[in-house]
Parts: sequence; structure tokens; C-alpha cells
Amino acid sequence: MKGKKETIAILIATAVIIAAVHFYTLLYTPASGTGKAVAVEIPRGASFRVVVNTLANAGLLKYSEGFSLAAMAKGAHKKIQAGEYELSPSMTPMEMLDILMAGRTKHYSLTVPEGYSVTDIAGAVERNGIAKKEEFLAQVNDRRFVSSLGLPGPTLEGYLFPDTYAVAKAAAPEDIADIIKRMTGRFKEVYGEEFRALAEKKGMTDREVITLASIIEKETGRQEEMQSVSAVFHNRLKKRIPLQSDPTVIYAIANFDGNLTKKHLLARTPYNTYIKNGLPPGPIANPGRAAIYAALNPADEKYLYFVSRNDGTHYFSKTLAEHNDAVRVYQKSVFAARPRS
Repeated sequence: MKGKKETIAILIATAVIIAAVHFYTLLYTPASGTGKAVAVEIPRGASFRVVVNTLANAGLLKYSEGFSLAAMAKGAHKKIQAGEYELSPSMTPMEMLDILMAGRTKHYSLTVPEGYSVTDIAGAVERNGIAKKEEFLAQVNDRRFVSSLGLPGPTLEGYLFPDTYAVAKAAAPEDIADIIKRMTGRFKEVYGEEFRALAEKKGMTDREVITLASIIEKETGRQEEMQSVSAVFHNRLKKRIPLQSDPTVIYAIANFDGNLTKKHLLARTPYNTYIKNGLPPGPIANPGRAAIYAALNPADEKYLYFVSRNDGTHYFSKTLAEHNDAVRVYQKSVFAARPRS
């Protein structure tokens, strides 16, 4: 009898060991020892079965039941997060499950240069495979969404701060909103109490500051010139002289082809600063910190004009006669009657 009990015990122990080895094999055996990472999309609201099939069809699972067992062990059936993931066949089911539960989605690098408009940014978002251009623009132009972020104006033009962002692919409008919130959050970090206090001291609203900064950003790419450009515009605003800024005119031209004509300069739009005094109704681009600083800290100069030297820099003048001389030197093909270029 004793020998029989020992035999049964040995058989049970053997069965347990075999089962343990089997379960371990299912949980920790990758689909292959090597293999390139593949991108898989887990849709929002996808059932666990859809998740398993998605991974299996991508060649990421050797044993589908192993992934199911791993999920059961972790109670993960309802904890897998939607999104685009980059997974490798060399990962074990347990490793993949950890990634899916943590929401460690594939990230794309999105660089927003200083001076990009919201339309430019939307184009970059689409080129990088993050979201459709139209979907991004719908969000930044949604008045209710803009208001929810505590920012002034009908759109987010001017408040998507130029920087490089690591972002996940947007599978739904909420994902696009999250990307935009990161950009506006970065803007709020940069445009903090110091800038706000200085704006109040100068009698400017935050929107006026960003509008002027956006014009400065579009007029020159040289940081060392920004305060001089700012001086020109501050002096013109004080004297009630039209800003006569080409970039503001261009902003209102749909599908601008690069050729600014007399017809454009005479067009009656809110952004035509040749025929309208003061600042345009809002920003024309998204300025960086240097341009914002310059908008609040103009050079202590009486400049009223500037013209391009055609080498990326500008010549600044205090009188129209001096400016016209500079135009003849640097812009022989430009009409001297135009006070600035």
C-alpha cells in the first residue's frame, strides 16, 4: 500500500512539473528568437479576443493561449490600453502584456519650428503619420475647445509652442486633443508670470503680445534683430502709422504662391496692415520665446523702417529718406514708395 501511495505521489508531482513547464513555455516563449519590430494598432474598445487575434496575425504570438494565460494571471483582460504599439516577435507574451497594460505606445517625433502657423503644424502632423491634417485643424479651430484651455481668441493660432514633441499616433479626437494640450501647456510654461507682468506694465494684453511676437517671428529669423524689428512696430503703433507688414497680408491669402502683388496689398482684410492701423485681430503664427521676449522688450531706437539686405539680415532706418536710400541699395526692384519691405 505504501509503495502505491508513493507511486501516486510521484505521478502527481510529475504531472505538476509537466504542467508548470508547459505553462512556463506558454507564458515565456517568444514567437521567434529574432525578428524586426512590427507596428500593431489596438483599437479603442477592442475586446480581448480582438487583441489576441491582432497580435497573432502580426506574427507576434507562438502560442495564443500563452498570452491569454498571462492576461489571466495579471487580471489584464480589461487593462490593455488602445493605441499603436511597436512590438517584436522576440518578446515573450508576458513582456508584450506589460507594454500593452502600461500603454507604452509607439512615439513619433514632431518638430514644430518657430513661425509655423497652425496650418503648417497640421501639415507636419499628417506628414509624420500622427493624424489627418483636417482633424487637427478642426480641433485647433474649435472655439469651445480653445475656451476650455483658458486661452483667448477663436483659434489656437499663436499658442502651439514651437518645440520637439514625442507623441503617439492619434486614433481618436481625444488623442489629438492630448497632443494639442501638450503644446499649449508648453506655451503656458514659457509665457509665465514674468512675461504677463511685463505685458501689464506696458499696457498690452497677452493676445496683443503674442500677435506682435508672431509678426516679429515671421519678419526675421535672426534673434539678434528681433528687438530692432520690435522697435519698428512699437514706434509705428505709438505714432498710429500702419505696420505695413507683408507676413500679415500673406496670412489672409489662401494658397499663397510666393508672389505678393499690389492687389494683395490693397485687399481689405482684417490682416492687411497696409490699409489698417494697429495690430491684426490675432497671431499669424506660433512664436518662440525669443520673439515673445522681443515683443515685450523692443530696442531703445527710433527706427520706423527696415528692408531686407537679401542675406537674411535687415537694414533699419529712422526716416523715410534713409529707408528709400536703403531700398535702392538692397532692393532695386522694389518700389521705394513702399515704406518697408
